[in-house]
Amino acid sequence: MKIIYLRFRVLISLVVIFAGSYLNAQPGEALHPRYRVVDLGTFGGPNSYYFSQPIVATLNNNGVVVGGADTTEHDPDDPFCFGNACLAVHAFRWDRGHSKDLGTLPEGANSAALWINTFGLITGFADNGQIDPISGSPELVTVAWRHGKIVNIGTFGGSFSFPNAMNNRGEIVGVALDAIGDSFSMMGLGTETRAFLWRDGTLRDLGTLGGNDAWAAFINERGQIAGWSYTDSTPNATTGVPTQHPFLWERGDMRDLGTLGGTLASVASFASPGGGGLNNRGQVVGTSNLPGDNTWHPFLWSHGKMTDLGTLGGTNGEAYWINDNGDVVGRADIAGSSDHHAFLWSRGRMFDLGTAPGWPCSTAVQINARSEVIIDSGICGQGGGPGLLWRDGVTYELNTLTPAGTLFFIGDVNFINDRGEIAVTGVLPNGNIHDLLLLPDEKPGREDSADQPRPSAHVDTAPRPLRGHSSEMAVPQQLRQSRSLNKYRVLANPFGIRPLEVAPPRQVDSNRN
Repeated sequence: MKIIYLRFRVLISLVVIFAGSYLNAQPGEALHPRYRVVDLGTFGGPNSYYFSQPIVATLNNNGVVVGGADTTEHDPDDPFCFGNACLAVHAFRWDRGHSKDLGTLPEGANSAALWINTFGLITGFADNGQIDPISGSPELVTVAWRHGKIVNIGTFGGSFSFPNAMNNRGEIVGVALDAIGDSFSMMGLGTETRAFLWRDGTLRDLGTLGGNDAWAAFINERGQIAGWSYTDSTPNATTGVPTQHPFLWERGDMRDLGTLGGTLASVASFASPGGGGLNNRGQVVGTSNLPGDNTWHPFLWSHGKMTDLGTLGGTNGEAYWINDNGDVVGRADIAGSSDHHAFLWSRGRMFDLGTAPGWPCSTAVQINARSEVIIDSGICGQGGGPGLLWRDGVTYELNTLTPAGTLFFIGDVNFINDRGEIAVTGVLPNGNIHDLLLLPDEKPGREDSADQPRPSAHVDTAPRPLRGHSSEMAVPQQLRQSRSLNKYRVLANPFGIRPLEVAPPRQVDSNRN
């Protein structure tokens, strides 16, 4: 008995010593992540593009990446150019160092791949060679790539369709226009916007909650679909549009999830509608106006109940993504300011993930199964700051986690898979942008080591035009787009780098306004 007791005391002593050493470790002793940078290149033109509106899975858990890239051919849709350089853009599939041109519709010139599932099915959109009679711009339609061939998913008779999400069963959801005139069309293109489900080659209209328009935003592995719909056709004085409620669709039944008291709510955020607003447990996150429609908060709908997630002490907030653990990320205003910070909401608590020094705002756009969070930062409503990563209680600037001498400035974050690989957009000193893949280094360093993460030698100290490697480089005006201004465009967000020293997340009571 005494031997057992002594062994127990020794074991407890070792646990206490280990725990004390861990808890008392200085920040410089902590292991930090490191990443290798892979440039996915172009098809001969200057730029390649990830699509960031809504947030889409451009990267699957096998490390295969999709996007769009400039070719050398002039875009025949000029002046309605698909990309930044007015060159034709083709969808690509990148896998283990090889990029494949996925082509376009036979009658079109441009395409972009947005989403790839675990089994390699790809969805995106392309022009079909037609001109929209209402807007005068090229018609864009949803497409899929199956077994190397492009499939035109089409519309409900209108001039536009777009895929918002896809699951591993190959089911695609999104929005498509019909030919019926609509003064309050959600797409603003003159005809009704309808939620669709594409399955086994068939395009299905999911219906509405009573109004004329609906939007399918996300689909999970169970085949549940989250979105939103008008509930009537009468515009509200406060918003100028009919009442809009989120829904959960399952096996033909569209369930009205209600609001937090206002007349307008959506799945995920108002700025980036749809992506990531539904997990495989059937939980839905979104953003809802409060009574009076002057303020809005993030919400979680679970088991028939909608919960206001609150803010970081300020007025407004929005949810962007929920993982299967029920962790929610987004952005929320801080106390005494209209500035917003990235947040993580977990088990009833909201945590402030901070922002980069010198940049007032940040937005957490996505969280993976390992609860790693990718974050945009910058000037509120404009962007321009560095891409950030929150992991294990620490927020890092991604530019400090890549090898010294990397040519690219990393700003816009796009997607992080469950292996921790990150799709980001990098800008070169001449202003061209490329799709990049950040691959976790198998040998992370220590912050006090010789190869510690370090800011670029060309970091500026205030949110103004970027500095390149050899000469000053202004951020192109067309790149200074917030996600809210970038809906259904391929244009990337602006870029910049900033040294980052962010404290561990600050815990905030979730019911604070």
